[in-house]
Amino acid sequence: MVSTRSSSAAVSTPAPRLKSESSSFSSSSPPPPSQSSAIAPPQPPTTITKTRRANGAATASQKQAPWSHVPSTVTLLWLAVSLPLVVWDTGYVLLRPRTMPGGNLHWPLWVPYKLYGEVDHIYGFKQWNLGNGFTAAQGSLNVIETLMYLVYIGIWYRNAKPAPVTGKRLNGHAAGGSAVTPRATVGRSVLTGRAAALAVLIGFSAAVMTVSKTVLYWLNESFSGFDNIGHNPAMRLIFLWIIPNGAWLVVPSYLIYLFGSEIVDGLTKASGPALRSSVKSD
Repeated sequence: MVSTRSSSAAVSTPAPRLKSESSSFSSSSPPPPSQSSAIAPPQPPTTITKTRRANGAATASQKQAPWSHVPSTVTLLWLAVSLPLVVWDTGYVLLRPRTMPGGNLHWPLWVPYKLYGEVDHIYGFKQWNLGNGFTAAQGSLNVIETLMYLVYIGIWYRNAKPAPVTGKRLNGHAAGGSAVTPRATVGRSVLTGRAAALAVLIGFSAAVMTVSKTVLYWLNESFSGFDNIGHNPAMRLIFLWIIPNGAWLVVPSYLIYLFGSEIVDGLTKASGPALRSSVKSD
């Protein structure tokens, strides 16, 4: 009986867990990752890095070839036609009354102004006798405008060099904003660098001046009730006033577009790399 109780107690008692099992289990599992081994987030560029990038972009932009300008065919043809006419018109206006009918300078150079003074009284005896100085003021501005166009031509004539052949990319932009030399300008001299920028700026300013004066001339008639031209029949007004004066609106407006496109393209080219570098560094 005693032996039976002891054997049953031995069976019911659980066997103790060996240390070797627990130690082997713990050694086989990988250790948890430590905080020091985690990948650090990228740090923002330092001020020195930004400065180096900006300096590199500036150096690259400085190495670019200078901006170029080639006068368009429209520009040269317009100046060849308009400048002599403007000088002729300004001479008539500023030398009145000697250039008017009966004056000692009227024949032979200003004979056509006898008819035009009858079409537009601002050029005739009506406004002259009233002491209207609007035309003389316009003529004075014509002198400045003409000198600006002559300076533009002078800069191109004195500083231009032979242009590249068709299809070769210019360093800057040809007239009209094209980066490739137009066929119409093949063999025409090209301006580069500061001379090109100065010529385009002067040409643009002169064209704006031409359009502004012409618009003012038309507005003067409109706000005065067409006092100087309202007496003309329709066909006479169209062919002797609207078409001739309209040319000084249409063509110079196109020149503003040409020169303005070149200015915008040149500024974009000059500031583009530095601007992109500044945006990236920020």
